[in-house]
Amino acid sequence: MNIKSLLIIPVLLLGLGVVSCNQSSETKTGEDQKTFENPFEYCKAVGSVDMPGSEYVGPKVPESITEKLRKDMGVAESMPAEMFNDGTSWRCMDGNVYACNVGANLPCQEKADVSKEPNDGMLNYCGENPDAEVIPMFASGRATVYEWKCDNGTPEIVKQIAKTDKAGYIKDIWYEITP
Repeated sequence: MNIKSLLIIPVLLLGLGVVSCNQSSETKTGEDQKTFENPFEYCKAVGSVDMPGSEYVGPKVPESITEKLRKDMGVAESMPAEMFNDGTSWRCMDGNVYACNVGANLPCQEKADVSKEPNDGMLNYCGENPDAEVIPMFASGRATVYEWKCDNGTPEIVKQIAKTDKAGYIKDIWYEITP
């Protein structure tokens, strides 16, 4: 190896180090990211999301949401706050805050099941109860938007019992929360 070759290697390594340092400083976005403690301001900023993202740094379920949801749902004051708060979810749709509580076995975390095809639970239930007038939700799934029955061992839709909102959730279990 000649002396020129020996000098080129450190220069190349130094160049790679400068490039990699520049790249790492350009990808730092966490420090520049705007954060929100207020869920209403957060939703206005993000528009629609299924669950709060890293930009939201406030309480998991703010009291401003649970108080209004408790009133809207007609939940008794005697219900322990922790129990109600632990079962509450919130999200943003069209810049507004929406909340749901699973207290009545509601599928807050699931999008509505709009499938008109029977699932395994329905098929099994109808196999055991071939003429059941209603397939219970433990078999059909709590997120289905249809009432199902068994007709000679075959699951059939009776009628639609729920509508979906723009985000695909069951509309009647989500409440718009205003500040």
